[in-house]
Amino acid sequence: MRLALLTAAVLAAPLLAQPAPPPGGPGMMIHGDTGKPVVAGNYRVEPNHTQVAFAVSHLGISPYAGWFSDASGSLSIDPAHPEMAKLTVTVPIASVATTSPKLTAELKSADWFDAARFPTATFTSSAVHARGQGAAIEGNLRLHGVTRPVVIYARLFGSGVNPMSKAQSVGFVARTSIRRSEFGVTKYVPMVSDEVELVINAAFEK
Repeated sequence: MRLALLTAAVLAAPLLAQPAPPPGGPGMMIHGDTGKPVVAGNYRVEPNHTQVAFAVSHLGISPYAGWFSDASGSLSIDPAHPEMAKLTVTVPIASVATTSPKLTAELKSADWFDAARFPTATFTSSAVHARGQGAAIEGNLRLHGVTRPVVIYARLFGSGVNPMSKAQSVGFVARTSIRRSEFGVTKYVPMVSDEVELVINAAFEK
């Protein structure tokens, strides 16, 4: 079951054909400034403006979402050779948050993500297939002690000098879908959907 957050059309025919639309529900359009060229170089994740949101189906009745924060990592990119880009991002599991403090604590427990045993989730790219302002990024996601291949579909949101930090910056919107049971997170499947939709708002500073 596709959630309202991401449509089946987006995941079935994403950026290989065209840039993916921004995250959000029907009618919600967020546009970046892609008119400024990306400056080649090595970037680091800017954690204060990088978010990893997740959504699941709750009892088949409604979607439910939460997020991770405090990401770290690096991006090496040259717009003249986008297929050579390299990306590594790590997210602390203990940063998980929802609108329910009780559920947030439960998600950190051994029944779910087991943050004590598996404190981080890491994505490392292995290949990049560029298409216009977007790309399909192949890589490996390590979560809950399990590593599996994942494809992330990303599009450039904007680039330029951040007027606050004065740093050359670049931002992307990305999305993917995983089955949590493949990573050993099986609590309440299928009442809480096995499929998890991820939307990543990523900021990087040179």
